[in-house]
Amino acid sequence: MAKLRFFLVYLALSLSLAFLWCPLPVAAQGSRVVSVPTLGVRTDGLPGVINHVLIQFERMAAQNGPVIEFNEINLGGGSLVGEEWKDGVRHAVQAVARLVGEDGHDWRITLKNRAVTAVTDGRSSSGAIAVGILAAYKGDALRSDIAVSGVITPDGRIDVVGGLPSKLEAAAGGQYRSLVISRHQPYTSDWPQGEEAAARLRVALIQVRTLAEAYETMTGAGANALSILWAGLTPSPAGSGLGIRVRPRHRRGAVWFSPTGLIRSPPLWSRQ
Repeated sequence: MAKLRFFLVYLALSLSLAFLWCPLPVAAQGSRVVSVPTLGVRTDGLPGVINHVLIQFERMAAQNGPVIEFNEINLGGGSLVGEEWKDGVRHAVQAVARLVGEDGHDWRITLKNRAVTAVTDGRSSSGAIAVGILAAYKGDALRSDIAVSGVITPDGRIDVVGGLPSKLEAAAGGQYRSLVISRHQPYTSDWPQGEEAAARLRVALIQVRTLAEAYETMTGAGANALSILWAGLTPSPAGSGLGIRVRPRHRRGAVWFSPTGLIRSPPLWSRQ
């Protein structure tokens, strides 16, 4: 009996020491998820498309962040994303960090692009993604009747995109009543067609210069200070924003793979 008690005491001490010396796992703190819509344009001339980017923001202990992860698994409607798309996300993270005054060393941001096509590329969704990251950071809710189409720069400016008329068609089809665009958009080549489409579809165009202004609009704060209009804007120098391109699906043999199953039609090309 004495030997058994000695063994149990020894075992308890050993387990206690092992627990003390074993490092605790690093756990996520304050995880939040936000979904933000992005608009795409098909290169085959068909109406534009709406993607939804799921953004998860977490604070991690002892991280050399910000850490950006891309969930490109096709399950659940996800798509692969190209290098331009990823660069746009990196610029979005830089812009948010600059705006909130942090270096993001303990940030982990995970993104999943839910799209109707298998691969998405380009930077024109980066403005909307920046708004989504900021909403996840602050814990704010985004308005469901407004979308954003603009390229974010690392210093927080909103730049122009291409394919505005088709994006307005997509926004109207998704029941969005307003579209946030760059203040420089009037100097793009398709601006007259964009104005006409906005008036015909009754989608208000909201011009902004910065991420802060776009965020105020998307969260319902400070909208009275922004310029909401249908047409007749005073142009200003244009930026150099690029659109988002959605590449065709990967092919195996004669079958094209879709997130929702197999299709035997040609691949879908689109540009956002």
